[in-house]
Amino acid sequence: MSSSSPSTQSQSQPEPQPPLPPKRPSFLSNVTSPRARKQLTLFLAGSTFLTLSILATRRALNRRRLSIFPAYYHPSNAPPRVTINGRVEALEALSLATTNAVSFMMMLTGGVLWAADISSLKELKGSVRGGLGLDRIGKEGTGDVEEWEEFEEWLASTLERKRGREKRRAREREKDKEEGEGEGADEERR
Repeated sequence: MSSSSPSTQSQSQPEPQPPLPPKRPSFLSNVTSPRARKQLTLFLAGSTFLTLSILATRRALNRRRLSIFPAYYHPSNAPPRVTINGRVEALEALSLATTNAVSFMMMLTGGVLWAADISSLKELKGSVRGGLGLDRIGKEGTGDVEEWEEFEEWLASTLERKRGREKRRAREREKDKEEGEGEGADEERR
């Protein structure tokens, strides 16, 4: 009986399996999450606005191109009547160019914010301050507190010296005015 018990023990213990690799989230789940939808809103709004502005521009250009052609029953010996109003055309061109540029910048901004994984103004401020190294200033344990206080003292002393120079110059100007008035009075007496 003792010979059968080791074989049953080896059968009852399962072999250890290697751990499964962590599942990576699919691209679709990354795009459909609430955070990603919030980030993509500006990009999609910009691309929609850009599409509409391009369609409006094409329509205006086609309308302008077709206005040059004469009507079907127009006599061949008379030029077609084309009325051109420069002010209206300039205003239309400016408005179309502005809408195209604004919509493109809106789409570009949305794409950059999505690529940089920024979904709020607070995150944008944090990433900019972190990139510039400004998030460390004034925090305990970084050694920057002393540097910041030293900078404040230097700035205060520099501003105080500037105020002193301005006061001294103002006194000198007043003194020069008084001397100038005194010399003018002496010349009038002569």
